[in-house]
Amino acid sequence: MTMEPGRHTRTAAIALAVVLAAAGCAKSEETTAAPAASDTQGRQVVQTPTGDAGPTCTLAKFGGTKFDLKAATVGFSQSEKEANPFRIAETRSIKDEAAKLGIQKLRVTNAQSQFSKQITDVQQLIAQGAQLLVIAPLNSDGWEPVLQQASAKKIPIITVDRKINATSCGDYLTFIGSNFYEQGRRAADQMIKALDGKGKVAILLGAPGNNVTTERTNGFKEQVRKQAPGIEISFEQTGEFAREKGQQVTEQLIQSNPDINGIYAENDEMALGAVTALKGAGKEAGDIKIVSVDGTRSAVQGIVDGWLYSVIESNPRFGPLAFETAQKFLDGQAIPDKVIISDREYAGDTAKAGLDEAY
Repeated sequence: MTMEPGRHTRTAAIALAVVLAAAGCAKSEETTAAPAASDTQGRQVVQTPTGDAGPTCTLAKFGGTKFDLKAATVGFSQSEKEANPFRIAETRSIKDEAAKLGIQKLRVTNAQSQFSKQITDVQQLIAQGAQLLVIAPLNSDGWEPVLQQASAKKIPIITVDRKINATSCGDYLTFIGSNFYEQGRRAADQMIKALDGKGKVAILLGAPGNNVTTERTNGFKEQVRKQAPGIEISFEQTGEFAREKGQQVTEQLIQSNPDINGIYAENDEMALGAVTALKGAGKEAGDIKIVSVDGTRSAVQGIVDGWLYSVIESNPRFGPLAFETAQKFLDGQAIPDKVIISDREYAGDTAKAGLDEAY
């Protein structure tokens, strides 16, 4: 599922020099708040593995020494601006669970959707003594500088919501997130149902350079090809996972493809931008069927209001599962190379019933 480059072997001296050079270039927020109740509503559920669950990792295999998670310095690197409800819920979940567990030194950074800043952010977290890193990667490639430095210090890295192209139980510990290919396949099933198996569909692609966009696209296309040859994918353009960009691309789409029947948006923000564009063009709710992925409250409300047909959830509440996984690792238990969560689906009556569970 991920590329397997060789393990990085630069010396700790070189890694430390790079870290020190980066120090001072990025700020981190240290959270020492009193324990807060973690949002248990909508808590992530791990899928039961079937067949080969993949390789596993233990503390002995990974290297390094056991430490007390409560007393440790833990770094969380957020990738994107917190204008997106997914990112807001994700960061809140990490902070709330850390407070609940009594972790006193949680340092949080935000890369503001700039990959170079995220690299610098994590380098500074390492320089500040982070013993555990939880990273929501902006891109899947380009992590070599961080991986070299973390490897030299035997710092376990848990990636959430997006993968990095590297070696598990070596460059990083594990990935926690959804099956993105399956999300695309399920979105295709909903689109096929909405269009009764025929029509023209546009895809609002996510940001390039990460596995989420690739897998959500491939899952959707392959399911349409297999199950609905009467559906033509006639338009594809990136909306960069952003509402404003989704609106702009949809405005172009309406002009260039006025006969479009459906829109597959690879996240809710782009879908909501598409709704704004359709309203501006004088369209009525339901004229063009929209299927998206995420499960934000605004998107689920869009189903209730008739503007969206269906939403496949991508649950951002990683705090409990991330820290539970870290503690199991520190206790000597075997950790799989990927921890895949189950995601619900909103459509029709289930949208109204599940509105309070959306984020």
